[in-house]
Order: sequence, then C-alpha cells, then structure tokens
Amino acid sequence: MNICEEMETFSSKNMAMKAQKKILSQMASKSMAQMFIDDTSSEILDELYRVSKEYSGNKTEAQKVIKDLVKIAVKIGVLFHHNRFTPEELALAQNFKKKLQQGAMTAISFHEVEFTFEKSVISEILIKCRDLLLKLVEKHLTPKSHGRINHVFNHYSDTELLTQLYNPDGPFKTRLTNICKGLNKMLEDGTL
Repeated sequence: MNICEEMETFSSKNMAMKAQKKILSQMASKSMAQMFIDDTSSEILDELYRVSKEYSGNKTEAQKVIKDLVKIAVKIGVLFHHNRFTPEELALAQNFKKKLQQGAMTAISFHEVEFTFEKSVISEILIKCRDLLLKLVEKHLTPKSHGRINHVFNHYSDTELLTQLYNPDGPFKTRLTNICKGLNKMLEDGTL
C-alpha cells in the first residue's frame, strides 16, 4: 500500500470515534451513567437495578444488566453524535423510539389501571424494541455489543419478572410506582 492509499483509508475522525466508544464502554459505571443520563433516567435505572437484584437474588447479574444497558446507550449516543447512521437507519431509530414510547405508555397504563396487566404485551413490545435496535446497530457495533442488547432486553422481557413486577401485592409495588413516575416524566418532557 502506498502513502496515498494509506491516507485514504486512514481517518482520524473514525479513529477518534472508535476510541471514544471504547473509552466510554470501559467507563460505563453508575458515575459515568450520571454524566450521560439525566436524573430521571438515572432514578429509573436505579429502580430497574433493584428490581433485577431482588428478583434474581444476584447482585452481580443485576449490575451487569444495568452496565450493559448504559454501555449500549452511550455507544448509540456516540454514533448519533458522529452522524454515523444512514437515512434508513435513522428511520429505524425513529421506529425504535416510537416502540419504546409505546412500551412506556403501556407500562404506565398497566400500573395505573388495575387488572389490566398482560405479561405478554409488555414482553412483546420489549422484544420488538430489541429487534429494531439490533437492526439499527447491525453494521456499527460488534457482536459483543449485540450480545449486550440481547442480554438487557431478554432480561426485562422475561414474563415471570414482569408478572412479579406487576403483582399488586408483591414486593416490587413501590419500585414499579417509581419507574412509572419516571417514565411519565420522561414522556411529558419529551426525553423519551
């Protein structure tokens, strides 16, 4: 390869973006999440962590799920910031956002209106979100990141977890109330 060809394939912008994704991925912890995620999102993440920890009885697994969620959010944010998505991918991103909003409104509705909860409805919405997100990042993120997306969405779309979460007499009643309050605020503010 001659110097001209080498210069054409080398891009400092691409290298900087890769470095930024790598650094942010390695630093994705609760303190880093607070730098990139607003207070309401952080509160929701904290409640999701507590639900996962109490449901699974496994603190390490609960931390891993939230860490994976934060890493994915940060990486996608970096890709958006660097305008890496094609118009078709941006359309997928809009579909993902709409599906996520639908999921949030459904979660809130099931919480507010007694006896309306259907575990398969929220689970299916989360699985559709997962599939849209995987398609969005297919050409941009590594298989390891795809695994993180699967891990997060498969965890929270688990119908047994959702059944426990929405049990009106269960241990997660306060957690669900806090999650739904946060989701409602994000929908009102337009941040979701």
